[in-house]
Amino acid sequence: MTNKPPHKSREKVKELLLNLQENICNGLEKLDGQEKFNRESWIRPEGGGGISKVLKNGLVFEQAGVNFSEVYGKQLPESIISQRPEAKGHEWFATGTSMVLHPRNPFIPTVHLNYRYFEAGPVWWFGGGADLTPFYPYLSDVKNFHKKHLDACNKININLHKVFKPWCDEYFYLKHRKESRGIGGIFYDYQDGSGEIYKGNNQNGDANRISKEIGEINLSWEDLYLLAENCGNAFLPAYEPIVLKRINHPYSEDEREFQLYRRGRYVEFNLVWDRGTIFGLQTNGRTESILMSLPPLARWEYGHNSIKNSREDLLTKIFTKPQDWLNDIDLEKYCKEKNIYD
Repeated sequence: MTNKPPHKSREKVKELLLNLQENICNGLEKLDGQEKFNRESWIRPEGGGGISKVLKNGLVFEQAGVNFSEVYGKQLPESIISQRPEAKGHEWFATGTSMVLHPRNPFIPTVHLNYRYFEAGPVWWFGGGADLTPFYPYLSDVKNFHKKHLDACNKININLHKVFKPWCDEYFYLKHRKESRGIGGIFYDYQDGSGEIYKGNNQNGDANRISKEIGEINLSWEDLYLLAENCGNAFLPAYEPIVLKRINHPYSEDEREFQLYRRGRYVEFNLVWDRGTIFGLQTNGRTESILMSLPPLARWEYGHNSIKNSREDLLTKIFTKPQDWLNDIDLEKYCKEKNIYD
């Protein structure tokens, strides 16, 4: 097993991510059934460029953006150097596909995906994941999303999801609100074949604890490439059934207003905490593409309080807190009693 990238590693990952962008966009256009993605290529003056695909005012998607980027340069931003100081002083290369979908119907969740690859001199790594942010959630939808990503991780190693799931809960957390952005999914970063799986910043969290209990998992460059491929291809099977199940769900103006209010949380996370946003802005990326993740409409309300035991209240009581979505029998029973299971 080698710990070095293969010949033409950058071209191989680029092809994977471009195909992922194309396949996801084709699937989303079929789901929407009305609008198509507008394709726009762009060039980064310092090196590289990308392709932004945006669908607006669709039948299902109020706005859906799927980005591909391939950028390179001579000097890394501090946000990377602080995480991987050994990359300092090397020319760098980064490529990735990222996506955020904002459906119109409040009963269809917002969803995010990102898979990426980085090289700088002797340093390389893969990162990525996908997470779901429902506003009026059903546990069966949550289970499907997590199960598809569990299966994708298990194709490489049955212990990966045990770390990637709590790592996602840890990453997509609004510290200033003390709540999760959504119901999570998977998240991983700085995977370089070193054997150490958790490489986050929370040494007291579940992801780090579980990673240490499992011990080293030796993954080659090819293993990590296949992990990105498997997880990327799991997205449509994880999300499409939710859309099809909820697409015709009636909703009120109050429910639409609550969706816009909760979208405000999404904006707060992306502008305050998201490392991808920070990296893109610090490396002079294309601002329109970087901020494509923001919803077309959102609102803020001072001192919002939901009615006790309402659907809105249950969102914040249950679905903005990390849970064992797949195995918690008591949670499943409770959701069935509250008619929020299926």
